Amino acid sequence: MAASAAADIIPRNADVPSINDSLGDDELRAVLLKLENDKDKEIFGLVCKRWLHLQSTERRKLCARAGPHMLRKMAVRFTRLIELDLSQSTSRSFYPGVTDSDLSVIATAFSCLRVLTLQNCKGITDVGMKAIAASLPHLQSLDVSYCRKLTDKGLSAVVQGSRDLRIFHLAGCRFVTDSLLRALSENCNNLEELGLQGCSCITDSGLAVLVEGCQRVKYLDINKCSNVGDVGISSVCRACSSLKTLKLLDCYKVGDESILSLANFCKSLETLIIGGCRDITDESLKQLATASNSLRNLRMDWCLNVSDSSLECILQKCKKLEVLDIGCCEEVTDAAFQGLGSGILMLQLKILKVSNCPKITVVGIGNLLTSCNSLEYLDVRSCPHVTKAGCDEAGLLFPDSCKVNFTGSLTEPDVLL
Repeated sequence: MAASAAADIIPRNADVPSINDSLGDDELRAVLLKLENDKDKEIFGLVCKRWLHLQSTERRKLCARAGPHMLRKMAVRFTRLIELDLSQSTSRSFYPGVTDSDLSVIATAFSCLRVLTLQNCKGITDVGMKAIAASLPHLQSLDVSYCRKLTDKGLSAVVQGSRDLRIFHLAGCRFVTDSLLRALSENCNNLEELGLQGCSCITDSGLAVLVEGCQRVKYLDINKCSNVGDVGISSVCRACSSLKTLKLLDCYKVGDESILSLANFCKSLETLIIGGCRDITDESLKQLATASNSLRNLRMDWCLNVSDSSLECILQKCKKLEVLDIGCCEEVTDAAFQGLGSGILMLQLKILKVSNCPKITVVGIGNLLTSCNSLEYLDVRSCPHVTKAGCDEAGLLFPDSCKVNFTGSLTEPDVLL
């Protein structure tokens, strides 16, 4: 009955205008730009071929696994692509993976590309890097971490061809030397982020040359660069006053001079990783704590000369500190937390790792809790005087959202960056 009535009102042959007749491409693009969720954008492209074409041409970022033929088809469809991620998994890969031929296609077909991520693409060589260098002069971000065949020759070509490079990650590229740092200094004055983890051929001289031209660096990762010491780090600190993140894990030649340079020149420092730097002492850390009001993340596990005096200073002075790792600092005792027992000073700590600190007891943890109600993760593994039974007996009340790791696996993912 209802259907019949509707038919009387709207004749079957009536011309009903479609949305495609009413809206032009500019209006549809405006609708697409209003969609913030990636899933909603995908659904937009399923309406019809016209909407799919618009969705494709407006797409800015793509993560894919594809050979040369598919890459060419993608280039025709995604004409304004800015970010392309072809990274391979460390545990699972497809044969033959990304090759130099793929990079040649990318270089010539994706002219708008600004960000290229190629982590773990172990098949690419300097030949592919030279293709990128020749055709992508506006590239701003390149990640070739663990592309183990790359050398200074191909990477320097990229640096010379893409002078606006701002983000460059090379973790695990073992053939990188100071020669590449010189090329960066001479060509990429806008560089802000540099990852060199495991590039063990890098030296103090290379860092000194780097910061002659690259003085805008805010993020520097030289974890496990065993040939870097105080001379190189001090050069970086003096030249790059806007440095926010410095990672020095297992740089065993780094000592107090580096920390004092950070205190004197890098007032905006937010993240510092000095785990395994065993020559660093209390005196330099106390000066850093006094000078660095912006410090949020501090990892200093295995700093064997660190004791209560510097830790107490850090907790009292670094009011923005959210992540702290003092694992294996065996000289730290409950005294480091004694000043917190009154509850007057409130900490912003979310993550605290004190694993293998044998002199810390339930008393110290109790003092900590009186001043820390935002704790989300506490690692007390291998602390013989801090057990679940002991905490329960002492009546310690952990925040509801806090995970306490008493005996968990040592291989669990590290919560500290």
